[in-house]
Amino acid sequence: MVEVKNGKKILTTPISAEDLEGIHVGDIVYLNGSMTTCRDVAHRRLVEEHRELPVDVKDAAIFHAGPIIRPLPDDKFEMVSIGPTTSMRMEKFEKEFVEQTGVRVIIGKGGMGPNTEYACKNFKAIHCVFPAGCAVVAATHVEQIVEAQWRDLGMPETLWHCDVKELGPLIVSIDPDGRNLFEENKVTFNERKDKALEEIYPQVSFIK
Repeated sequence: MVEVKNGKKILTTPISAEDLEGIHVGDIVYLNGSMTTCRDVAHRRLVEEHRELPVDVKDAAIFHAGPIIRPLPDDKFEMVSIGPTTSMRMEKFEKEFVEQTGVRVIIGKGGMGPNTEYACKNFKAIHCVFPAGCAVVAATHVEQIVEAQWRDLGMPETLWHCDVKELGPLIVSIDPDGRNLFEENKVTFNERKDKALEEIYPQVSFIK
C-alpha cells in the first residue's frame, strides 16, 4: 500500500508492483511494516549456495546494513544502531536475489549498477538510499525485532527481521522503470564540470 500522510509518501508492506508505479528516482519515501537486514553472506547463500532464505521478504523490504543489537531476556533483541552498508557490494547478486525472493524495496548506501537496474525494471522493485551517519536515528524507527535467522553469521550478517514505522527518509535511486539516479547525476555533473573547467583554465593558465 502507498499513501501520503502529513506530506510523507509512505509505503506499507505488503507492497505491490502497482504501489510503485508512481514512484520515480529522486522521490523521498518512508517505510512501514516488514524489513529485514540482509548483507553479503545472505545474498551469497541464496544465489551461489541455493539455500532458501529463512525469512519471507516477498513484497517487503531488505536493508543492506550491519546493525548493532542489544540482547534482552527471553531471546528478545533491541535495535541500537542500523547504519547502511555499501550497496554496490551486493550488486553482482541483486538481480537473482530480487527475482528469487520477490522483494520490493532495497535499502542501502550509495548507488547500484546494471544488475539492480534490470531487477527493478523487470521485477518491479526500487532501490533507496538511507542517509549515512544516521544509524541511531534509523534504529528509533524499528518497533520490534520479530526474529533473527542465520545467527551463525554473527551480528552484522544475521537476518534481523523487523517491524518498522516510517523508516526514512529513503531517497529513491533506482525506480521501477530502471532509471538510476546516480548514473544520471554522473552525466549531469560531468557536463557541469566540463563547463566549469573551460572557465577556470584561462584564469590559471599562468600555472606551469
